[in-house]
Amino acid sequence: MSLKNVPKVELHLHLEGAAPPAFIRGLAKRKNMDISGVFDADGGYAFTDFRHFLQVYEAATATLQTPEDYHRLTLAVLEESAANGVIYTESFLSPDFCGGRDVGAWREYLHAIRDAADQAEREFGIVMRGIVTCIRHFGPEKARQTALCAAETAGDWLTGFGLAGDERVGKPKDFAYAFDMAREAGLRLTAHAGEWGGAQSVRDALHDLRVERIGHGVRAAEDPALVEELAETGTVLEVCPGSNIALGLFRSWRSHPIGGFFDKGLKVTVSTDDPPFFHTSMTREYDRLADAFGWDDAVFTTLNTTAVNAAFCDDDTRAALLRRLEKSDA
Repeated sequence: MSLKNVPKVELHLHLEGAAPPAFIRGLAKRKNMDISGVFDADGGYAFTDFRHFLQVYEAATATLQTPEDYHRLTLAVLEESAANGVIYTESFLSPDFCGGRDVGAWREYLHAIRDAADQAEREFGIVMRGIVTCIRHFGPEKARQTALCAAETAGDWLTGFGLAGDERVGKPKDFAYAFDMAREAGLRLTAHAGEWGGAQSVRDALHDLRVERIGHGVRAAEDPALVEELAETGTVLEVCPGSNIALGLFRSWRSHPIGGFFDKGLKVTVSTDDPPFFHTSMTREYDRLADAFGWDDAVFTTLNTTAVNAAFCDDDTRAALLRRLEKSDA
């Protein structure tokens, strides 16, 4: 039985990475851009490893050039998420791709994204909030510019700040200034770690950036002391199993550490990361996790309640989401 209609909460979704391939091809055609190397013979995104994935991701993103492009993208992404039962999503947004980290241009892009999110909430019943992310492999100086964009637009909708990109470039502490800027602006903090950087990258993000959530964090499984620390501190992990398996971090769903994390009492959530790149959806994630670990509705309710309580949203939104989850259990 598919879990498509189970209400779901997603905390780790890259907006550009969720762009349907047909959407990107359509933009490229209208703009006479040659991005043929981005796709495989079946029309999906084509990449060989994580570094190549980043290159393909940025090539596809190059077709998104105006606020209107992002308005259309946001609607397409949220419609797809809602069709898979997602009632709330937090999406990573990058001023690097939206106006080249210029605050004025970023405001225009953000207005378009938020307008589309409001429309999607009316039409599809899905609630969205934004998390600005600096791109690790673009370097600390550009991260400061990104943090300024975030600080200038922080509020009830733009609620978080994070770090994404290639974990093998630099150290979390290199981005401490940008995170301090975001913290002072009232933004809540997350960071990608423990995907390609190993268990130590999780510890570094926690201690040097003082984040409350970790994107991925799965390599923490290699360090029992770190697993204990995560459990004791209640740090929430934004786990994306399908992404990890597609990129070769783990061989199978049953070998993925999310099952062990849950059994040990860690606060784990489930997300898709960049769903069309990894041929996944929130429905597929739930179905495969149910198959791999025998998880039932009660487990998924726990996961979603954890996600709502960890969400970077206001208390009224949180309460409304909890009511929706409770109603679905009745």
